[in-house]
Amino acid sequence: MPAQTIRQLQHWAFETALPFWFEAGPDRAAGGFHEQLDFAGKPAPCGFRRLRVTARQVYVFSHAAVLGHTDGLAAASGALDLMWERAWQGPDRGWARLLDDTNQVLDPTADLYDCAFMLFAHGWHHRATGDARSLERADATLDFIEQRMGHGAGGFVNLLPVAPGPRLQNPHMHLVEALLALVEATGADRYRDLAASLIALIRTRAIDRATGTLGERFTDDWQLWPGADGAVREPGHQFEWVWILDKARQLLDIDITADARILYDSAARLGINRATGLVCNAIDPQGAVLDGGSRSWTNTERLKAEVVAGRLFGLDTAAGIEASGRALLDRYLAAPVPGTWIDAFDADGQPVAKAVPASILYHLFLAICEAGSVLDEA
Repeated sequence: MPAQTIRQLQHWAFETALPFWFEAGPDRAAGGFHEQLDFAGKPAPCGFRRLRVTARQVYVFSHAAVLGHTDGLAAASGALDLMWERAWQGPDRGWARLLDDTNQVLDPTADLYDCAFMLFAHGWHHRATGDARSLERADATLDFIEQRMGHGAGGFVNLLPVAPGPRLQNPHMHLVEALLALVEATGADRYRDLAASLIALIRTRAIDRATGTLGERFTDDWQLWPGADGAVREPGHQFEWVWILDKARQLLDIDITADARILYDSAARLGINRATGLVCNAIDPQGAVLDGGSRSWTNTERLKAEVVAGRLFGLDTAAGIEASGRALLDRYLAAPVPGTWIDAFDADGQPVAKAVPASILYHLFLAICEAGSVLDEA
């Protein structure tokens, strides 16, 4: 069992990253959180702030508080209050997806992806604090999604106002993740029922059973988007769905084992760049590499999926856990400033990141917490 690697990851997360980000992440002048840092660990303003970054930082700081690391909880609470004041546009317009560096609305478009992460953040914040306002705001967000973003063919539109282009599985995946977090926090049937229906939609319409891969882009009626764009597969998302489906199995008592195994097997077989050992950004349904580079998050999702594969499928995934854990430690987390990361490598394994995106802490922290469950189970 790769216990030493997991313990090194835990040490990085809890002893290095959390103290660093509790200090460096919040913007104490304007409020909220910085979008990114430079490689010296200082804020690197880029002219915008994505709502999802605030939501993800709130998640990390709240999850850390649940585990006893409470130094960031006040910043998380303050950021949620600020976003409710600045980015919530009411029940007809929902959450604005982009703010400027002073937290004024830059783009009022409601994006299902960002709405999902605000649900996720409020669920975890409620779990950490018991604050009833978090559930009230979560319910207001879900009211908006269901009443304003619903689609007649199932699921939800990507954007409001609606924009032309394919429908996307990715925001639906994160919506399921958020609903499961709310189920875990409250047990409420509202979240449980919608999560189950969205999982059924993805299982029947998004999994390409001829190849065992997961579609990314779809027509209005959930047919694969035609042409090259419809052929794109992201192994990182397949690994991510393996973990989400297992979480649904635990919380919703539904049998997802076969579909999780399909997605795991094809991602593990086709989605890893054998030259670098890192998860490819994109392949086609037959495994031809479309983008052999690798973001950090694709490898955190592999780590989570390897943990699930050992628990759920009975596979010996020690080598996979070790490989994905070492990839994180030896490449992505080997950054100049401890507690930060190098987010992207090209197909030859050379670093190409230009900054440290704060959005990645969510992926890293969640994956490391899940890897810790291997030690707990042992």
